Amino acid sequence: MRLPGAVEKAVGAALGKKAEDAVVLDLHAAADFTDFFVLVSGFNQRQLVAIADAVVETLRTEGRRPAHIEGYPRGEWILLDYDSFVVHVFTPRMRAFYDLERLWGGAKRMEFTA
Repeated sequence: MRLPGAVEKAVGAALGKKAEDAVVLDLHAAADFTDFFVLVSGFNQRQLVAIADAVVETLRTEGRRPAHIEGYPRGEWILLDYDSFVVHVFTPRMRAFYDLERLWGGAKRMEFTA
């Protein structure tokens, strides 16, 4: 699967802040509201904010701003909606609870490591 440059940059920015378990789900065949989910985990609220900030700053350099942000800065799940893709930054507990990988199990999946 070929990813758009902005999605690759979002993943790279998250991994640069020590995000864990980076996964991209290709939702083209499964959803009409977005093309990709980027899922990453951080281990505490400070790390989640650092990951989200890194993604926002990296994409801002190419003129992209999230259309919507949820959970920032105090949540255990921060959502950054860039329309064609959505970045989800979770604590492991919240990621397991919502289990988006299972919910969107039919989507093509790519895993990334630092």
